[in-house]
Amino acid sequence: MARILIAEDDADLRTLFAHVLEKQGYTVRQAGDGMQALNVLAQERFDLLISDVMMPLLNGNALVQRLRDAGNTMPILLITAKGDLDDMRLGFSSGADDYMVKPVNVGEMTLRVSALLRRAKIQHDRRLRLGGTELEFDSFSLLCSGKREVLPQKEFLLLYKLSSDPGKIFTKQQLMDAVWGYDSFTDAHTVEVHIGRLREKLADNPDIRIVTMRGVGYKVELK
Repeated sequence: MARILIAEDDADLRTLFAHVLEKQGYTVRQAGDGMQALNVLAQERFDLLISDVMMPLLNGNALVQRLRDAGNTMPILLITAKGDLDDMRLGFSSGADDYMVKPVNVGEMTLRVSALLRRAKIQHDRRLRLGGTELEFDSFSLLCSGKREVLPQKEFLLLYKLSSDPGKIFTKQQLMDAVWGYDSFTDAHTVEVHIGRLREKLADNPDIRIVTMRGVGYKVELK
């Protein structure tokens, strides 16, 4: 089972998170601040990190940035008392994969942890199967009914991101950050154009379709 590190300076909350995750079968270690988390990560391998943002010595955003700068690609779930858009954008731009606002629903947390670990496995395998449709990362290929179509890089990455969690809504900003990069000047219209091209290519696909959630973003649905 996966190994999870929890970095949280509130001991009661940290213990609660650990108890809930251990009941799900995960192996859990705890750290009381960002620096302690770094020390633990230097000695042990983990599959996922759950980190509070507001911590002494080294806050969660700085911790995530240090890990990403060092090449650590494990999924990271940030937890914070703030829920404003600027704070969330800072968390994602530092390299976090998901974000929750306190008070945390521990049931929802376990679902997010499971989804993050599943997506990490997909990225490791570099192959994604949805029904009879397969996305092959190394060749940017879409395979269905014995036919292979090589997609342009951005189109493939966009479809791969959406398909990594069928049913989940991704905002345009999340898609721009994931496909074009956090520092890109790409605008929302570019995402819309690429979505339009993908829809044309998926028009006859028997397994998946891209659905627009007006005013929110997009998701891939299984037919």
